[in-house]
Amino acid sequence: MRLLMLGGTEFVGRAVVEAALAAGWDVTVFHRGRRAAPAGARTLHGDRTAPGGLAALTEGEWDVVVDTWSAAPRAVRDTARLLAGRAGRYVYVSSCSVYAWPAPAGYTEDAPLVGGASAGAQQSDYARDKRGGELAVLESFGAGRSVLVRCGLILGPYENIGRLPWWLNRIARGGPVLAPGPRDLPLQYVDVRDLAEWTLGAAEGAMSGAYNLAGPPGHTTTSGLLDACARVTGGRAELRWTEPGAILAAGIEPWTHLPVWVPPGSGLHDALHGADVSRALGAGLRVRPVEETVADTWSWLRSLGGVAPQRSDRPVVGLDPAVEAKVLGR
Repeated sequence: MRLLMLGGTEFVGRAVVEAALAAGWDVTVFHRGRRAAPAGARTLHGDRTAPGGLAALTEGEWDVVVDTWSAAPRAVRDTARLLAGRAGRYVYVSSCSVYAWPAPAGYTEDAPLVGGASAGAQQSDYARDKRGGELAVLESFGAGRSVLVRCGLILGPYENIGRLPWWLNRIARGGPVLAPGPRDLPLQYVDVRDLAEWTLGAAEGAMSGAYNLAGPPGHTTTSGLLDACARVTGGRAELRWTEPGAILAAGIEPWTHLPVWVPPGSGLHDALHGADVSRALGAGLRVRPVEETVADTWSWLRSLGGVAPQRSDRPVVGLDPAVEAKVLGR
């Protein structure tokens, strides 16, 4: 298989490239040249936001294009138009954020979508940008040659958002750690490598359509995730399980101050940890244990000296130590 990866040097794109190379695919990576592509991939340079930035893609043919773009949809539109006659299938890594907010627990790929999106739009907000990217792909490749991968929470090595790296670093420091309850709160996420392998399988199998991509709700729990972090980092931390009410009363914001966690019984939890993923599971999605995701992310993070890369277009996540200490009564 001949893969054109748009991006390919960070997080999801890098995982896709590494999985394709491991499977023996012929891989071309198109990126801006700010970071090195994985060894073994052919490299083309260009900036999709600049005039003439797609010049390096005017020649060549590929079986599949994989695109993770999350800014102005018009960049996806221009790329898809250019490649429509020379690529077999276009896989767009989208997001469950494209559903009308807040999506109810158990929402499927047929749930209502966010309004106001356009394939030719400039950058606006994340949800409409992702939906606009979907529309751009459908415009040039049609429903039969497009795969829309609507991801939930993505964790694993190369994460450049900071969620799991923050928990690992915090727990590695040891001492009392504010652990948001309840312990058995179900979580839903996908390991980036499982996402990459499923994406390649979708391309090989000539699949099409939209898929909610994450593990099943409750594949792990808050306790399962944080206990795994404590084990792999050496067990020096004391997880202090705290009721959601006390956390919210302290002004701590779910998802950002305490990454991954959102309180139960809220529309936020249903939308972020309650997608119906039966279609993807039926189409071959395999989900590795949370212990493997945590351990491999810790190994990667340690190889970087504990400092994970951070996307400039995403807010820094994590809890102020002073706030944590106050809530814990220290």
